[in-house]
Amino acid sequence: ATMPVPVPVGVLRLPRGPDGCSRGFSPTSLRFQALLGGDTVAAQGARAALRQRYLRGLAAARGRPTRFCLRAGVQVDAVFGAADVEAVAFQVDALRTPLGVQAAALLRCADVLAYSFLL
Repeated sequence: ATMPVPVPVGVLRLPRGPDGCSRGFSPTSLRFQALLGGDTVAAQGARAALRQRYLRGLAAARGRPTRFCLRAGVQVDAVFGAADVEAVAFQVDALRTPLGVQAAALLRCADVLAYSFLL
């Protein structure tokens, strides 16, 4: 059996950057700014403000009864404990599920669609 001859694929080469040795565009160029969709400083400030609000929300939820809405329409209730730094899991206590109560558990953030608690 003979192997088919591979079709050559063109390589996209970006123009040389402003320093002469790198490829790409200067972060201060109009084209780079347009690709980002606006002012990078303002976008970074907005991300920082949203992150701070999220962390304050996590701190406010600690020790409170919380309802978690999971995939497939499952809702569970628990006492919120903590969240890890990478936002991979929530630690909860007294997790009430349709199958029973768990004293302590970890809920994967990827499975949690929403959570709510009373202030």
